[in-house]
Amino acid sequence: MSTLITGASSGIGEEFAHRYAAQKHDLVLVARTESKLQALAEKLRAEHGITVTVIPCDLTAPDAAERLWEKTNRAGLEIDVLVNNAGFGTQRDVADDDPDRLEEEVRLNCLTVVGLTARYLPAMRERQNGTIINIASAAAFQPIPHMAVYAATKAFVLSFTEALWSETQKDGIRVLAVCPGSTDTPFFEHSGEGVVVGKLRSTRQLLDNTMRALKTNKPSFVDGLGNAIVARFVTRVVPKRFVMTIVDRALQHRSSQ
Repeated sequence: MSTLITGASSGIGEEFAHRYAAQKHDLVLVARTESKLQALAEKLRAEHGITVTVIPCDLTAPDAAERLWEKTNRAGLEIDVLVNNAGFGTQRDVADDDPDRLEEEVRLNCLTVVGLTARYLPAMRERQNGTIINIASAAAFQPIPHMAVYAATKAFVLSFTEALWSETQKDGIRVLAVCPGSTDTPFFEHSGEGVVVGKLRSTRQLLDNTMRALKTNKPSFVDGLGNAIVARFVTRVVPKRFVMTIVDRALQHRSSQ
């Protein structure tokens, strides 16, 4: 079995690498920073005796999905599990943000996810076996002022993944959207500490719940009871305008501290 993980050099992606390595999956680790990937690869090879392929790649590039897919094909790598984890978010009003950076955010969080999924899925369907895990967010359930693009991209990932789950029901493929809340990862180095909502959960907690969810047939899950209540219940019964007002005030208050 081979598992490809994007954004594998740290945080959630690194935890996925450890989990699948422990299951004796060979790994394809993808991220920008080759040195971090190589260090992780050496550790996993030594601990688990698996084959680990490192592919440094800027997944914000418009042709990133095609180039990555071609590299794995040329290497003769058959991907059984695809983990679309790479992504980032920024905390700033759209009018104040860098348009190029916002476009990169959309490409990485949405277009690369679709591009990789669409390229690796046909072979999985032909084999009648495979797993696709897309990392969405608890932010996918509600528009979020000051993080408008990030929340919108994660809403896209959630909708895309749940629809894909339905499309693949007869193909022997497990599709799951993972919706973390605030998690202890380097994500906040890019988006800012002001976006932390509630107590940070660990990547270990998230992966424990992800592995349990994979054993069910649900199309998505929200990590953490409090996050799940807000995402699945509060956002449905409380008017969006009211929730956005609360979020707006909370983020502005945190940013000013």
